[in-house]
Amino acid sequence: MSKLKALCTVGLLLSSLALSAADRLDLNSADAETLASIIVGIGPAKAAAIVEFRSQHGPFKSVDDLLLVKGIGEATVANNRERLTAGNP
Repeated sequence: MSKLKALCTVGLLLSSLALSAADRLDLNSADAETLASIIVGIGPAKAAAIVEFRSQHGPFKSVDDLLLVKGIGEATVANNRERLTAGNP
């Protein structure tokens, strides 16, 4: 019985870690309020800057494109990579 519990525990952990694209926030469609509430380390002003950048430069091609937004650094992108997607630009 303990092997079964161990397998179930491992399975639950793996399933909770693996986020599908459907579970991720799409940088190309989210509004500033949603960005601010989901992206760790981003407040309303920076979320508005992301939306403004997207409006001026077109859709993000990858999550790494967030680095092009002034004030967003590698740590912010790394800490949020699993929460985000760039959708279909």
